[in-house]
Amino acid sequence: MKISLIAHDKKKDDLIQFVTAYRAILAEHSLYATGTTGQRVIDETGLSVTRFRSGPVGGDQQIGAMIANNDMDMVIFFRDPLTAQPHEPDVTALIRLCDVYQIPLATNMGTAEVLLKGLQEGFINWRLIGEQRN
Repeated sequence: MKISLIAHDKKKDDLIQFVTAYRAILAEHSLYATGTTGQRVIDETGLSVTRFRSGPVGGDQQIGAMIANNDMDMVIFFRDPLTAQPHEPDVTALIRLCDVYQIPLATNMGTAEVLLKGLQEGFINWRLIGEQRN
């Protein structure tokens, strides 16, 4: 599975804590991330991550393009709902694309944990069936 990891600045530490806790599950999948978040995941967990641009300069849109092309299976996006984001329209578009293309999306640690446990148990294998993915 292809999994995106994204975190706003004030949520990056939480994402690193989460990825560290679920490293064994995540290591079995292809990971993608926006710029700084991806570098932190690489540096602090040793996992292999394909990095895109930083979110505010197009990284969210790059991940959105993968979603629109049915080339992303899950998005873990730790959002900071209490801080205004200069690229909020991009964030909203990314979330909308997940809804349009039925991509599992977690925006907080609790939901992300449920998604990864479900992934581990095979509950998201429907993404691999038939024409869903090549």
